[in-house]
Amino acid sequence: MIAAQAKLVYQLNKYYNERCQARKAAIAKTIREVCKVVSDVLKEVEVQEPRFISSLSEIETRFEGLEVIAPTEFEVVLYLNQMGVFNFVDDGSLPGCAVLKLSDGRKRSMSLWVEFITASGYLSARKIRSRFQTLVAQAVDKCSYRDVVKMVADTSEVKLRIRERYVVQITPAFKCTGIWPRSAAQWPMPHIPWPGPNRVAEVKAEGFNLLSKECYSLTGKQSSAESDAWVLQFGEAENRLLMGGCRKKCLSVLKTLRDRHLELPGQPLNNYHMKTLLLYECEKHPRETDWDESCLGDRLNGILLQLISCLQCRRCPHYFLPNLDLFQGKPHSALESAAKQTWRLAREILTNAKSLDKL
Repeated sequence: MIAAQAKLVYQLNKYYNERCQARKAAIAKTIREVCKVVSDVLKEVEVQEPRFISSLSEIETRFEGLEVIAPTEFEVVLYLNQMGVFNFVDDGSLPGCAVLKLSDGRKRSMSLWVEFITASGYLSARKIRSRFQTLVAQAVDKCSYRDVVKMVADTSEVKLRIRERYVVQITPAFKCTGIWPRSAAQWPMPHIPWPGPNRVAEVKAEGFNLLSKECYSLTGKQSSAESDAWVLQFGEAENRLLMGGCRKKCLSVLKTLRDRHLELPGQPLNNYHMKTLLLYECEKHPRETDWDESCLGDRLNGILLQLISCLQCRRCPHYFLPNLDLFQGKPHSALESAAKQTWRLAREILTNAKSLDKL
């Protein structure tokens, strides 16, 4: 048994050094190319409208504010200034979303975003996005990369197609620090020792983002009030939780397996599902020794089996917001074929570690 475990860890490390590192290098090259174009477009936007200031910056070879959705798909978060005159209201009526309401006694004119405030005093995510979309469309026509970049049509999101190969979504957002959403109040679970009080305090201080984008839970049934809502996002908090042990390596293997074998019609699975299941696995195995390099095979198998279970139940709760189902709106047939394909993958890895050479 121990020999089989050791063999699997050896093969996984080989897989990580060859396949995962090659994936990372290719994506890093793409990011450089994509960010040149996006920065140029955003510079042009800023000239037209100084309230939209580009916050895309490179820090130690990492681009702050950029998220890799898939090897050819990215999201850039554009942080907006001056949320101060608004109250954050999160009553759970819209899973995964919250609204920003003008604070009592504050005049609209005190806000930098006055023309995007609705009659009832809410700062409309949709109105800001719509204005931003118009500005980006104009910037695309003027920027120096206009021959290789164009807007993606038929969506309320701001998406660019670059060199006919890459898609980048640019999402206006506010950073919220020093508060924690009520809809995430159940975290951390009182009976689970991970991640421990110090890390919890760090994560909560890290805060979260409010994004202006279409919300999972509202797909296909958006009323205007709901489309004024902002989507909660916990990227930095999640990354902080995944520090230490073989957690990041495990995520890298999961992403590589997904890119190579689970990129299926109907797009049932993305890298965020993998990250979410890894966080749940951290709760199931709270001790640091459970995340030693020698346990990589066990952790990976546990996550793949949990993924199959979620796909079969057609439900994958968001880690911080359990009322939000990350499979919402995914076609059942796509989830079913993903379950079968994940099972084939897991069985292959479990029964024959050497199969990783071919995966």
